[in-house]
Amino acid sequence: MSVIFQTVDEFAVGQRLDNYLLKHLKGVPKSHIYRVIRKGEVRVNKGRKKADYKLQMDDVVRIPPIRVAEPKSGKTSDGLKKLLTESVLYEDKGLLIINKPSGLAVHGGSGIDVGVIEALRDMYNTPVELVHRIDRATSGVLLIAKKRSVLKNLHEQLVQHQMEKRYTALVKGTWSKKRHTIDAPLYQNSRCTVVDVKGKEALSHFQPLKNFDRIDAALVEVLIETGRMHQIRVHAQYAGHPLAGDDKYGDREFDRKLHAQGLRRLFLHAHQLTFTNPSTEEIQTVKAPLSAELKAFLATL
Repeated sequence: MSVIFQTVDEFAVGQRLDNYLLKHLKGVPKSHIYRVIRKGEVRVNKGRKKADYKLQMDDVVRIPPIRVAEPKSGKTSDGLKKLLTESVLYEDKGLLIINKPSGLAVHGGSGIDVGVIEALRDMYNTPVELVHRIDRATSGVLLIAKKRSVLKNLHEQLVQHQMEKRYTALVKGTWSKKRHTIDAPLYQNSRCTVVDVKGKEALSHFQPLKNFDRIDAALVEVLIETGRMHQIRVHAQYAGHPLAGDDKYGDREFDRKLHAQGLRRLFLHAHQLTFTNPSTEEIQTVKAPLSAELKAFLATL
């Protein structure tokens, strides 16, 4: 173990020193981090700083030798690099948008060495940050900021509900063609997300597109006004129309039937996102086509 000197990049500008260290020293107790700050073992530009110091661009942070969990190798395979390169839907100086494949986590952790964001940082050799997240099993539009100003602007749009997110999903049961709104608060417990009055507001609109009577299923478009964890999956279950291929909130018998017909994944795809591009200041709509496997499965129905 040795002293580390880290230069603050634009994504860390304005961040408190304690929060910066918590992010970079994963697994180290908060009490230990505050202790090394208090004792002056952590320095910024060779001087002592308090825990609430707001970092500035190009500050040099001295981090003393602290034992942390062994980092995973986190090597980005050539195959993953190729997959992500082929998944790019749009790119400008401040923003990257990809059509995230199903099965690929947006970030590492919980036994996953490399997610989308780690791979992109490796590929671009520069700081990039997720604007939002979608489930590992879900595919579709994913925004990645290449500039802190873009990240802040897009986060503000999310908070103000100024982004329009539309998904395509296959659900159990046929559904009348009218729009169905599910307004049910969601609470995240230690195991999963549930509908609960003590949860946060969550609003989803389901618009049936086509019913498949033979397998008792419906293809729907879902517009979400909030972005809670597993929102569409839980709201669909709550409405009595669980998503196809959902191993957490789905219907096992329904999924077994679809698996026999060739469905090997969660049928949930973020197909369209509309927002104001911070670089051009224009309203932009990005669409992600369904994967070949989902198109092929729909053709069997």
